[in-house]
Amino acid sequence: MGRGRNASGPARAAGATKGPRPGPKSTPESAADAAGLAARRVAQSVVADLLGQNRALALEDALAQGARVAGLDAADAGLARAIATVTFRRLGFLKAALAARMEQGLPEDKPRLVALLATGAAQILDLAVPDHAAVDLAVRLAKADPQARHLTGLVNAVLRRIVREREAILAEAGDPLEANTPDWLAARWRAAYGPETAAAIARAHLGGAAIDLTLKGEAGDWAERLGAVALPTGSLRLGDLRVPVSELPGFTEGAWWVQDAAAAIPARLLGARAGERIADLCAAPGGKTAQIASQGAVVTALDRSAPRLERLSENLARLGLTAEVVVGDALAFDPPEPFDAVLLDAPCSATGTIRRHPDVAWTKTESDLIRLHLLQARLLDKAATLVRPGGRLVYCTCSLEQEEGERQVAAFLKRNAAFERVPVRPDEVGGLDALINADGDLRTLPAHLEGSESQRGGLDGFFASRLRRKD
Repeated sequence: MGRGRNASGPARAAGATKGPRPGPKSTPESAADAAGLAARRVAQSVVADLLGQNRALALEDALAQGARVAGLDAADAGLARAIATVTFRRLGFLKAALAARMEQGLPEDKPRLVALLATGAAQILDLAVPDHAAVDLAVRLAKADPQARHLTGLVNAVLRRIVREREAILAEAGDPLEANTPDWLAARWRAAYGPETAAAIARAHLGGAAIDLTLKGEAGDWAERLGAVALPTGSLRLGDLRVPVSELPGFTEGAWWVQDAAAAIPARLLGARAGERIADLCAAPGGKTAQIASQGAVVTALDRSAPRLERLSENLARLGLTAEVVVGDALAFDPPEPFDAVLLDAPCSATGTIRRHPDVAWTKTESDLIRLHLLQARLLDKAATLVRPGGRLVYCTCSLEQEEGERQVAAFLKRNAAFERVPVRPDEVGGLDALINADGDLRTLPAHLEGSESQRGGLDGFFASRLRRKD
């Protein structure tokens, strides 16, 4: 199904009368209805903000803030999260379905209306939500919004048509790379990985992400206790959760922490040893810091964000681990002596995390890549100055874009003759040689580990290169 065209003028449903149709039959509003309305208001507002110009927060942070301001309980906060997440995960498909049912297409210059229609359509097409609730509460939101009040009839007509034509719409969903990936990203992935792998990446994004755990100590019987699968890379992958993560065995005593299986590999490549001095740059939220500290190394965890470092410190306390926590800019970091090893998890476009953060596909642009590429190069050069002769440097990003990975390291090695690559060995990634590229660097893709029941759920897209300062 093709994407809808833009329209800046008033829009109405194709085949609808010019006047507003009667809304769903009105019923007395129960406490549950009121709660459902508040959850949908938060979801719609967050989606609208991220589709508009207010992109300062990531989806998860924006939802948490919105739920807190609205006073949502856990159930309604979960509903708001489910609606907003599936809206972004299927945004291309949803917008195309809506545009095809509006005479003048979808008005992309009206993010609040787009968000209202998209979140309503997401509930009808993708969530186990009663149709009448999805339509009725969307209409109520429109009536309460001064910017959308005059379009209440449009909202009602379009969403009713989505309900009527649901089976046909779902049957026309098409290839996720074509229907559900921004054009600029789809083109990049085809060029970098080929059309078949690019399509597999897009399909993996629709499946979402499993919850992976990194153990602080030996594997023991933790997989059995947690009902988890032991992945070849060393992480545990949880099945369907019936309780919050914080209620699982081992959480309170700090036996493990949540960390995507791919994100756990770079710190393992560092090969931390007891007593070594190691710097973790751009360290928050702290999963890699915990990995290094758990090996007995003396860790300095540095990040610019004081609030994120507070969470890092809280996580370390729960795990019974310690690190020197420093708030500061890595580019200005001036320690008294170099480190045995440095880990740089550089700021990046995060396109490798779309399985769990689907907003990334729709809130990042190619211009972001240029800015981030320049910053990564500066950070990598700075990190190199912090490594002692014979010491190691691991550079990684959670990006699928080669400018932030393969090309970044190639350029670094050209301008830094003092460093050499130390290739990743298959035994360091559980024998999964598909995770190692031709240069010997780590390159994981969302479609990796996707097809096997025993390894269900894919991986975040990650790049990591292990470098060594020559003696």
